[in-house]
Amino acid sequence: MRFTAWLVLFATLLLWSGNWIVARAVRDEVQPGIATVGRLLVVLAILLPFTFFTLRKKVRELTARDWKILAAMGFAGGGIHLGLQWLGLHYTTATSGILYLSTSPIFILLLAAPMLGERIGARQWIGVAISFTGVATIAAQGETAHLAALSFNKGDLMALASMVMWASYTVLLRLRRDPLEVAELIVVVCGFGLIFMLPWLLIEGAPPRLGQTAILAILYSAVGSLLLAYAGWSYVVTRLGAARAGVTMHLMPAMGVVLAAIFLAEYPRWYHFAGIALILTGVGLSSFRASSVSSTP
Repeated sequence: MRFTAWLVLFATLLLWSGNWIVARAVRDEVQPGIATVGRLLVVLAILLPFTFFTLRKKVRELTARDWKILAAMGFAGGGIHLGLQWLGLHYTTATSGILYLSTSPIFILLLAAPMLGERIGARQWIGVAISFTGVATIAAQGETAHLAALSFNKGDLMALASMVMWASYTVLLRLRRDPLEVAELIVVVCGFGLIFMLPWLLIEGAPPRLGQTAILAILYSAVGSLLLAYAGWSYVVTRLGAARAGVTMHLMPAMGVVLAAIFLAEYPRWYHFAGIALILTGVGLSSFRASSVSSTP
């Protein structure tokens, strides 16, 4: 049973990592807004038949506070989050983009302070500073002149903005008090995501005709990196525990770098290794709580 859980965990992380590779590979064949909306529609088409009747009853129980949090989750994690990933990969490599995944614990820490009232200690602030030094190293491609002028690639900034939104979504999950099950929650979040993506679609303009590759990419993003990966993650957390599973999230950048080298011929440079080392060092410091040292049985 434990072996099966680890196998599912590996497959889940691989599916999530592959989404960045797919988005980079089809960047010239499908617009980011269309890809994002297509993903949401596929997910809704699959889940609605199984959740419609129970969801119709439960929405009557939702309070004004519940609706506000669900709408915020739809904004942060429903659509624009993915749209920024796909758009950012027009301007930066999948290798650079996926390395920023490891910054999500830092942004969660920073957002948890104002939203959840959690205190940030001195050690955690040092970790934040070290992590952002790693971010700057990757974004500036190791060029000292770029670091001084903060001349970062806009694709890197979009990838980071996507991570900020994902961190917001994660913090909002802790504020939920609604009675929705996992599948019902995904339906509601995707529904709000569609609403928030409408202005994006208007700005993007009329979509070109989608080819087979673009359609397959959208299906992978919907079924592989959302439905299957989400189900796999729920299974893994139940079997292995949240803490043990959460630590493995840092395997995704390594998987992404390997996938980018195999499928996109994007090979990591020295600043990628230096940057991810700094990011992970900062995450390690920020995740360490002094109180855990003094705790005794």
